[in-house]
Amino acid sequence: MYEVELKVRAGHDAVRRRLDEQDAEPVDAVGQTDVYYDAPHRDFAATDEALRIRQEVPLDEVEGDDAGFDWPAGEGTTMVTYKGPLVDDRSKTREEFETAVADRDAMEGLLDGLGFEPAATVRKRRRRFALSGYTVTLDEVAGLGEFVEVETEVESDDIEDARDGAVAVLESLGLDSADGIRTSYLGLLLDS
Repeated sequence: MYEVELKVRAGHDAVRRRLDEQDAEPVDAVGQTDVYYDAPHRDFAATDEALRIRQEVPLDEVEGDDAGFDWPAGEGTTMVTYKGPLVDDRSKTREEFETAVADRDAMEGLLDGLGFEPAATVRKRRRRFALSGYTVTLDEVAGLGEFVEVETEVESDDIEDARDGAVAVLESLGLDSADGIRTSYLGLLLDS
């Protein structure tokens, strides 16, 4: 499966109004802590890959200010995700594999035992909406600010159509796809 994603830096107030005008359906509001790992056998920064463990909790359980969010330990759901290299130069499209993890501590121990080391942590508040077959996400990323993502998952032969559709959704929200950011939140944090 491929994740087709467009991301821009944008304030949320105007985008929320456009989402309301288009009757976008609220999906959920969550807090996420993403711990990214370095591999012992290759440099993920050089190969443009990522491996992370994500903890997600309902947004009403998130505490803290914009500089650093705080989550109750052991709550919510945990996922492990591998993201392959970007496949084009116009979006953040990449192959992605993700699965639920029943025991976060066990997953961390497994990665540690295999020589993977935590590299960085990204914390964010997310509000997701469904619009025209896409997920529109309003992100507040600790240390970075506000962003909007438009994404969907498709098979490899549907990537171009999905990307064009994501551009249309982004533009319907008053945003310009030419302002797209292909760098991950992890990359943006490491560069700041």
